[in-house]
Amino acid sequence: MSGKPTGPGPGKRVRLKDVAERAGVAVNTASTILNRRPNSWASEATVERVFAAAEALGYRPNRAAVALQSGRFQSIGLLVADLNNPYFTHVASLFGEAVETLGYDLVIESWRTDLEREKKLLQDFAERNVDGVLAFVSDVGAHHEIFRNQAAAGVPFVALGMPGAGEVPVDLVMPDFAPGLAEAAAALHADGHRRFAMLDARSRGQRAGRRPAIFEENVSSLDGATLETLHCGPAIDEARQAMAPVLARPDRPTAVVALNDLTAIGVMRAAIDAGLKVPGDLSVVGIDGVPMAAHLPVSLSTIAQPHAGMVARAVEFLMSRIEGIDDAPRRAEFPTTFIARESSGPAPGN
Repeated sequence: MSGKPTGPGPGKRVRLKDVAERAGVAVNTASTILNRRPNSWASEATVERVFAAAEALGYRPNRAAVALQSGRFQSIGLLVADLNNPYFTHVASLFGEAVETLGYDLVIESWRTDLEREKKLLQDFAERNVDGVLAFVSDVGAHHEIFRNQAAAGVPFVALGMPGAGEVPVDLVMPDFAPGLAEAAAALHADGHRRFAMLDARSRGQRAGRRPAIFEENVSSLDGATLETLHCGPAIDEARQAMAPVLARPDRPTAVVALNDLTAIGVMRAAIDAGLKVPGDLSVVGIDGVPMAAHLPVSLSTIAQPHAGMVARAVEFLMSRIEGIDDAPRRAEFPTTFIARESSGPAPGN
C-alpha cells in the first residue's frame, strides 16, 4: 500500500504536523482550529475533521508553544499553607473544579506552614508558567511589598486571608469571623460556660490575626466569663500536647475554641486522653467548617466559612485580571456562621 502517513511511528510524540496531515489541511489551519482562534475561516466540516484527527492520534498541544502564541498557559497557581489541613484540601478541590470549567488547570503549591518558604513562593510562583495566582497567606499585611511588586509587574494576583494594617495592593477575599465568633460565645455562655479558652494555633513568627482578639472582645462582654489564650503550633499533635497540662488542672476551662477545625480535633483527642467527655466535661468548637467535621465520631461544632462563595468570588476577581481589567484593588468579605453540633453543649453541672 502507498499513501501519506497517518501518524508518527510507534513511541513518537504526536505533532501538530501529524494532525494536519491526517486531516488534509495546512499546519497553520490545524493550529488555528485546535486553539479555537476567532480568525479561522475553516468550514464546519474541516473543523470536525481536524478535531477528529487530533482525537484519533491522541494529540495534546504543547503548552509552551501555545503560550508563546497566545500569551496564556491556561494554568492558575494556588498557594496554600498546609495540605495536611483538611480546610486547604477542601478549598483546593473547589478551586480546581471552578477553574476547570473555565478551561484552566490548577497548579498547587504548599508553603507547609514555613514562613520563609511562604515568602519565597509568593515571590517566584508567578514565574512558573501560570496566568495568575491565588494565595492563602499567613499575614497579608506582612507581604505588602511583595504584592506591590507583583501588581507593578502586571501579575494577576488574589490574596486570601486577613488584611492587617494598611491598604492591600492586590485583590483580597477574606472571611469575617466576627459574627460566627459572637454567635459561638453567646451560645456557650447560654449553656452555662464561664471559663473559656482560645487555642491560638499558628506558626512561629506568624501574626495572631483577628480571631483571638475578636473572641476576647466577645467573652469580655459576657457576665462572669473569663478567657485564657493558649498557644501551640499549627499541627494537630501540637494542639493535643498543648492541651494536656491545661485539661489536667482542677480549674480547667469548660469551653475551648480552637483557631481552626484541625487543631480543634487535637483538643478533642486531648480530652479523651485526660478521661474527659466531650461535651459533658469539655465543649470544643473549631473554626473553618470543613466537611469532615460533621462526620467525626463526635461531630465538631464549628464557625463555618462560606467556602463556595469565597472560591467563586476569588476566581471571578482573578479571571477579570487575567482578561485585562485594571481597576483599583478590590475586597470581598464573607460572614461566618456558628454551627452547633455534638462537641458543644451544657457546661458541667448544668
